[in-house]
Amino acid sequence: MSDREGELRAIDWVDGAIEIIDQTALPDELVTRRLTTVPDLVEAIRSLAVRGAPALGVAGAMGVALAARAHPTGDDAWEAAVRLVAVARPTAVNLASGAARAAARLHDGPEAVLAEALAVRDEEIASSAAMAARGADLVTALCGPAPRVLTHCNTGSLATVTGGTALGVITELHTRDALGGVIASETRPLLQGSRLTAWELNRNGIDYRLAVDGAGPFLMARGEVDVVIVGADRVCANGDIVNKIGTYAHALGAARAGLPFVVVAPESTVDEATLSGDQVAIEDRDAAEVLGFGGTVVAPAGAGVANPAFDVTPRDLVTAIVTDTRVLHPPEPAHHHPSR
Repeated sequence: MSDREGELRAIDWVDGAIEIIDQTALPDELVTRRLTTVPDLVEAIRSLAVRGAPALGVAGAMGVALAARAHPTGDDAWEAAVRLVAVARPTAVNLASGAARAAARLHDGPEAVLAEALAVRDEEIASSAAMAARGADLVTALCGPAPRVLTHCNTGSLATVTGGTALGVITELHTRDALGGVIASETRPLLQGSRLTAWELNRNGIDYRLAVDGAGPFLMARGEVDVVIVGADRVCANGDIVNKIGTYAHALGAARAGLPFVVVAPESTVDEATLSGDQVAIEDRDAAEVLGFGGTVVAPAGAGVANPAFDVTPRDLVTAIVTDTRVLHPPEPAHHHPSR
């Protein structure tokens, strides 16, 4: 995968195809996959080989670029391919919006579709840098020097293109020598915190501790955390946050402990068309993800499973939402754009 002078790109367009880091192989191996067809990409999205709201926006746009090369006349097969990409996963808003944005350029030809997809990629790279700086400034203002951070799921380069959202802020604090410590929750059921976030923290030379998801609120109550920083798969118009399952519990813990709960997500994740979190389709994933891990079944035969992949954190539990252009303080609505 792209690793230009230490820069890690989770997804990119290389020599006429999509290249991704296969996140299902981490942390054991750094594996690059080359995706040349829409079905290849859709399988990669559904299997979580590529994931994270900003990265999915790029994947959606690049998948449509693949479709445009295969169906340049915009026929029924083109329409079917675009739909297949857009609905590969339902909860993160970026996937469908990235696909729609690229698809709108087909009247100018396949190269215009690709140019739009590359613009989506470049905008996500720029937004990561902007969020890191703005978020680090905010956290320092809220918590003072050297805050101890708890974060959830994976929000670094693997979830974006480069940099990251919440993990980008943590890395920026580390670069400023203004980070007091990091606790990363393991993030059930796929262990994206212990598999992916820990791998990225190691790569960035940042000391950290792993904790099981359920320990977060107690660690806050025990005084081991100064701020919770998470990403988002969708920011609703009213400020509700849709993010990886377990986020809501951390928000409740932060509220009880009187700690700031900060969400970091690009403007591309703000969904002005969805008024609140109760309007979002929450993805339920396969029972096998809960019954065992790594091919080993740990639950008894016949066990029932509840496996929502995301949850909704109500806006009143959110201290601030940091995007690449602004800082929102719910209940200020996300659809209000101050002049800038």
